[in-house]
Amino acid sequence: MRVLIADKFEPEGVDALRALGLEVLHQPELKEASLAEALAGTKADILVVRSTKVTDAILEAGQLSLIVRAGAGYDTIDIRGASRRGIYVSNCPGKNAVAVAELTLGLILALDRRIPDNVAELRAGRWNKKEFSKAQGLHGRTLGILGFGSIGQEVARRAQAFGMNLAIWSEIGVQLGRDGLPADLPQVVRLRPSAADEVESTVTVYDSPKLVAANCDILSVHLALNDKTRGLVGAAVFDRLAPGAFFVNTARAEIVDYRALENAVREKGLRVAVDVYSKEPAMPTGDFIDTLIGLPGVYGTHHIGASTEQAQQAIADETLRIIQTYVRTGRVPNVVNLSRKTPATHVLVTRHQDRPGVLAHVFECLREAGINVEETENIIFADAEAAVARISIIGEPPADVVAAIKHGNPHVMDVHVVAVA
Repeated sequence: MRVLIADKFEPEGVDALRALGLEVLHQPELKEASLAEALAGTKADILVVRSTKVTDAILEAGQLSLIVRAGAGYDTIDIRGASRRGIYVSNCPGKNAVAVAELTLGLILALDRRIPDNVAELRAGRWNKKEFSKAQGLHGRTLGILGFGSIGQEVARRAQAFGMNLAIWSEIGVQLGRDGLPADLPQVVRLRPSAADEVESTVTVYDSPKLVAANCDILSVHLALNDKTRGLVGAAVFDRLAPGAFFVNTARAEIVDYRALENAVREKGLRVAVDVYSKEPAMPTGDFIDTLIGLPGVYGTHHIGASTEQAQQAIADETLRIIQTYVRTGRVPNVVNLSRKTPATHVLVTRHQDRPGVLAHVFECLREAGINVEETENIIFADAEAAVARISIIGEPPADVVAAIKHGNPHVMDVHVVAVA
């Protein structure tokens, strides 16, 4: 198999892929039209990308069987186009969670202590201890978290260590344990500011982003980008934040209405830190203009949330595991574009002797009857003498078709049909 890596990738990862006997082409400069040309010319089977967009036209140019997004989100890949062509799309969920969480807490601390402004003043030769001594601190304040996947959970763990309370909303729901805490969090962290004062971090799960905003001091976004979350955080959410509250976005720019955010900064004095922007340069370096970043009390970083050496190595290792599993077994871990539920209405259960031609006979009977097969599972018993095939189909097969399957091959022992609930 031939692997084309069209983004930055750890050198050790490239070497490890070649050690699997794969032909690896590492061309991180490929974008848009040049990527399409490379896929057409190399006839690569597997494509590895980070931030590079993979459009329907790019998919059409190649003959891919697998795309690995070396990261968590996969909104830069045309999922429908890949699914239509039977191309697996896989990602590396959770491998950059710690890195993004660390940056998130760093930005929150920077907002509270105005660290960038401190540095700028000193570099300009000005000493202003009186002004920069004004900070509320994080202990006992409430951090609102929108999205409670792997990144949101890592942020929550670190916020608890700072003695912060948590207000959580997630589009996929949050499972509560017996102690009333999210099941994915450890036991509540108890901090002792002094021997006489013990404080517990509280956790509250809310039904909407607006309720989280109304009950937090700091709001941080950790949602995946999809049709439901696009533009989710807008004026209705910002209106619920208290004047002077903090807002942090290290997820996706498209989740937040940045124009509404600018208005909230001007009208309510929100302090903001963002790592993602609606218009980012396509190249690693270049000119950058953004009206939000120009506002007082707004800090920005260069879309670096996942960019630590630890995170990049973890993502490279997971990418290697995905490709290695695919090459050796034909299976793909972390697939994001398989159907959760097929259109199948019935399951044809066929108990048979494990002999050549049995399943071919079953499929031929179904083909002649015009019945489409959605999924097939063939389970082999000990000693490989017998098996049971579970064949998901659309429509209930007529009695004569079932009879033809059962009696048309001497190795078929039993056939019955089960309606899908």
